[in-house]
Amino acid sequence: MAAAVAVVVGCVLLGGVWGFPEEDLVARLPGQPVVGFRQFAGYVDVDEKAGRSLFYYFAEAAEGAAAKPLTLWLNGGPGCSSVGGGAFTELGPFYPRGDGRGLRLNKKSWNKVSNLLFVESPAGVGWSYSNTSSDYNTGDARTANDMYKFLLGWYKKFPEYRSRGLLLSGESYAGHYIPQLTDVLLTHNEKSNGFKFNIKGVAIGNPLLKLDRDVPATYEYFWSHGMISDEIFLSISHSCDFEDYTFSNPHNESKSCNDAIAEANSIVGDYVNNYDVILDVCYPSIVMQELRLRKYVTKMSIGVDVCMTYERYFYFNLPEVQQALHANRTHLPYGWSMCSDVLNYSNKDGNINILPLLQRIVEHKIPVWVFSGDQDSVVPLLGSRTLVRELAHDMGLHVTVPYSSWFRRGQVGGWVTEYGNILTFATVRGASHMVPFAQPDRALGLFQSFALGRRLPNTTHPPIN
Repeated sequence: MAAAVAVVVGCVLLGGVWGFPEEDLVARLPGQPVVGFRQFAGYVDVDEKAGRSLFYYFAEAAEGAAAKPLTLWLNGGPGCSSVGGGAFTELGPFYPRGDGRGLRLNKKSWNKVSNLLFVESPAGVGWSYSNTSSDYNTGDARTANDMYKFLLGWYKKFPEYRSRGLLLSGESYAGHYIPQLTDVLLTHNEKSNGFKFNIKGVAIGNPLLKLDRDVPATYEYFWSHGMISDEIFLSISHSCDFEDYTFSNPHNESKSCNDAIAEANSIVGDYVNNYDVILDVCYPSIVMQELRLRKYVTKMSIGVDVCMTYERYFYFNLPEVQQALHANRTHLPYGWSMCSDVLNYSNKDGNINILPLLQRIVEHKIPVWVFSGDQDSVVPLLGSRTLVRELAHDMGLHVTVPYSSWFRRGQVGGWVTEYGNILTFATVRGASHMVPFAQPDRALGLFQSFALGRRLPNTTHPPIN
């Protein structure tokens, strides 16, 4: 009798009082180490008529989950998995083991600071799907609107989080996803007399923000790091008018410009990891999203060294893993992959200037952090730093933290500047395009400061002699 009562009470606490969906609880993933936090995974329908649903993975904070914020993380591509990327390669609680059959703990997981929510978006990515095949022809507007519907549906599953602080973050093409989603959420808040999203901050890493600045920054980076000659860089500078540059080929540029860009790309080419220029060409699975972004921007055909790609691919295609995650409920006719092969994402949307959206977010008194791994040549810090400075100038925001170093564990973690006590640009020293993957400890330190609403530390403890 006592045992029966205990079971009933446990079910009430899980599915009732605390509002967590029992059907989405992940008891334990295959090969997972023992942990003290809960995980959930499943689907949220965003368009019942079309049969469109998005898959999510949610990991509670390692300790004190009830007192910590909710962080949404989106990977880019466009069309790459936030579950395979953010959750199981970068900042989530686990990494797949080398044999692809189990998991190991990520000791630098961001769930030390926050509850973490990862969504495979848009439909057609990973296990997210639509029963209407035309839905796979999509772009930024539908992606943002579907994520808005997803969050409304997810809060119905997890009502305890409706009033919790919401942090919106991501990397790469999430420089489009996150600001556009935030814009939709702000519009909801303005129109709603009831529930409002409690947005506490936006943080985007190596983000595509404005094509006519981000693209030339790549070639400035190549030149400044000795990867192309003075002559080629001068040819690009003189031949290319990047103000007219477009996402789609031939980029609305002259033949001489396209020839110069092609020569630069050929020289750098297959011999350097553009996403982390100090590494040799051995790409982790997460880099597939960045290869996709680079192909969108340059329309180059890029070969991928898959020396580390199969761990995630193998693990997520194990039937027992999909069963544990409540994934692939429609038995998709293709396997899970890091980046979608069925998605036809709009080329034109890459031309959208994101700065006006960031301005709107800042005007709503929401802190915005733009951070850059300093070894990335695809969306280099050179462009992002300039764009943040220009945004601050246009908004009349004055420097509140002069450009200076920040520290992590007694070493320089990177450099940072702040405008108007609300707009921050920071670099992460030694990090690539995928900051949490390349520099997990420094990334955790940066995220901790962001999540707690603190500035990055500008001193060392203890001091270095």
